[in-house]
Amino acid sequence: MRQRHYGQVAPGTFFDHGTVHLVTTTALARLRATYPTGDFDSRRFRPSLVVDTPDGPGFPEDAWIHSRLRIGEALFRAVMPTPRCVIPMLAQEELPPDPGIMRAVAREHRMPVFDLGRLSCVGVYLDVLEPGTVRIGDSVTRLGNS
Repeated sequence: MRQRHYGQVAPGTFFDHGTVHLVTTTALARLRATYPTGDFDSRRFRPSLVVDTPDGPGFPEDAWIHSRLRIGEALFRAVMPTPRCVIPMLAQEELPPDPGIMRAVAREHRMPVFDLGRLSCVGVYLDVLEPGTVRIGDSVTRLGNS
């Protein structure tokens, strides 16, 4: 089994701690409900995948950590919550700056991340187990822990 060293990247690449970042629409809706004047457009969080989840409580992706997920032709493993830096509160494209975005995340969703304590998180990082094509509208199937 290949050991993964989080926080290190291959030369010529850029990503934080995971190669794929997944966010659910339920998580964005939950944050929007706690700070209605904020624009929780998914682009603020720079995810690779936005999964449309049925209305439900909270942050469903938290329960997916350590699970394998089949999305389209690809197979992933959810490895950790995604800690958020200042980027979501900065102006991006036509989205204005909004420091309230990260205050809402800090109030509503802190998760334990390694030995760093409880950090403000939105989404989960995924490792690619089997590469494949993922298309808009593909279903997400949780296959259990690996």
